[in-house]
Amino acid sequence: MSLTIKLHITNHLNLKLGTIKKSSYTNYNTKIRHKPIYHSNPLISTVYKPTMHVVGSSSSSCSIKSSLIDPDGGALVDLVVPESERGKKRSEAQAMPKVRLTKVDIEWVHVISEGWASPLRGFMRESEYLQTLHFNCLRMKDGSVANMSLPIVLAIDDETKERIGSSPNVGLVGPDGDLVGILRSIEIYKHHKEERIARTWGTTAPGLPYVEEAITPAGNWLVGGDLEVLNPIKYNDGLDHYRLSPKQLRKEFDRRQADAVFAFQLRNPVHNGHALLMNDTRRGLLEMGYRNPILLLHPLGGFTKADDVPLDVRMEQHSKVLEDGVLDPETTIVAIFPSPMQYAGPTEVQWHAKARVNAGANFYIVGRDPAGMGHPTEKRDLYDPDHGKKVLSMAPGLEKLNILPFKVAAYDTLEKKMAFFDPSRAEDFLFISGTKMRTYARTGENPPEGFMCPGGWTVLVNYYKGLQAEEASQQQAVLTA
Repeated sequence: MSLTIKLHITNHLNLKLGTIKKSSYTNYNTKIRHKPIYHSNPLISTVYKPTMHVVGSSSSSCSIKSSLIDPDGGALVDLVVPESERGKKRSEAQAMPKVRLTKVDIEWVHVISEGWASPLRGFMRESEYLQTLHFNCLRMKDGSVANMSLPIVLAIDDETKERIGSSPNVGLVGPDGDLVGILRSIEIYKHHKEERIARTWGTTAPGLPYVEEAITPAGNWLVGGDLEVLNPIKYNDGLDHYRLSPKQLRKEFDRRQADAVFAFQLRNPVHNGHALLMNDTRRGLLEMGYRNPILLLHPLGGFTKADDVPLDVRMEQHSKVLEDGVLDPETTIVAIFPSPMQYAGPTEVQWHAKARVNAGANFYIVGRDPAGMGHPTEKRDLYDPDHGKKVLSMAPGLEKLNILPFKVAAYDTLEKKMAFFDPSRAEDFLFISGTKMRTYARTGENPPEGFMCPGGWTVLVNYYKGLQAEEASQQQAVLTA
């Protein structure tokens, strides 16, 4: 089976593997696990620079950039205050007017502070917000552009705005009351919610999960400024060891001497169709001349809608996929991407891709309806399922990223396994949607043999059994009351 790859090659194709400094990382949720589920390869003594054939290229082959491509802006942003300065900064923050953060705000602080949004150095001021909202990118000082498709902003209410007054700086306080950081040289501007929602999601229909969680209840003002984070963000949920920062990921890619890194984002459990795609992608990269392609399996770890499988359950399921040998632990890194999920389709998928560039990936797998969802009030998809991959192929600031279009996989009823869909015998294939998969798990019905590894499926079944027991207990409590 051939691997269809659309490549975006810049003039600077050979990028050096940089020396990366070690940074701390952080965050919160449930389930204790003491070791990462991936293992490490020993260092390879030589650095290999592969060549590959590009469809439509006038030459037979060309050099390919290494996995550690330059982050947007040329350098990763790191906004965590050095330990030696934290006491002084904390004292400063205590004397400043305070802005209280929500859980989603904390997730954005995490994202910004570790450099996922490089070159952004804080919550957006109005000029950055308008560029993002209208152009999906930021203009750099040298005239180049960095992709930035989602507003990363901090909302405040009228009372907080009045309390800040003319202060140039504010202290940031977490939901639990602890000091989190400082926002300096602030700018306060109007939060035009309807325009933000319409331009980000393409609709103002009620029922958009992120809008209901983070925008509708938010204040009518936005405050932007330069961020300083007093301590690395921690969640203390037993999953912090999975939350590798871009610097840590780049260091691990370098340590393994990866000559290609292909990123796969997901917010659902991994089934054998996903694994087929990821393994096939690696095989295709090997055939192109790479010697050590590394998979970054990168589940989203921030806010998700209520009916998505919780992060701790997904991480346990992913661990079983590696334990069962469906994916190779020696060529796979499993880490958590700390961003909240907005379900904003082609607009959001640019953010997902851009963040992986900052983490050092030079290949990004994109599938059907990435970051999409069903329309909240109508029985249809909110976005055209093909627009995400088309937008990625044209997005300003993402030219250095190689896009790998998702090949459609389904359950082959003849072979009794997940396989790439063959239109010539369409009647032999069964498409099992995420909704259908969850229905199987809730009812205790097993999916067709070969759909998911047994260990991973057991994790899902146990989760839904526990959920049903909890719901029954709550219903009984209500009836008793």
